[in-house]
Amino acid sequence: MGKIFKFEKDVDTDQIIASQYLLFPTIDEMKTHTFESLDSEFASTVKPGDFVVADENFGCGSSREQAPSVLKALGVKAVIAKSFARIFYRNSINIGMPVIVSKELHEAVSAGDEMELDLEKGVITANGKEFQCTKLPAKMQEILDQGGLIASLNKEE
Repeated sequence: MGKIFKFEKDVDTDQIIASQYLLFPTIDEMKTHTFESLDSEFASTVKPGDFVVADENFGCGSSREQAPSVLKALGVKAVIAKSFARIFYRNSINIGMPVIVSKELHEAVSAGDEMELDLEKGVITANGKEFQCTKLPAKMQEILDQGGLIASLNKEE
């Protein structure tokens, strides 16, 4: 079980991690500023295993890989949204951050609710209800389990 942090549509990468923090040399230094403009307490209250739930077009904006990286570094288990910007989705898979599509979840939950995610079955459980979500193909799950596409490719060498 993880806690839900809820966001609306069109959350862009600058809202996930503002450009001025990209000057910091490490993701660990950047992560304390995650979602600073939308939820100033996010980085200090999110716990490993928690979830980000959003409406449509999550991760739009620039192509910065630091956006999914700070979420992963904070221990976010997955980002669940109605839809994702393509580059954010790709960057997330590259670093091993699960990004899951669910069309119904956003309207059915509130910030602070708890949920469970079964990636193998493609099922989310929240507020006593089950919601269908992306069921990852075995190869995609393997890539995520290995820490992302880059790590997976490095292991194949």
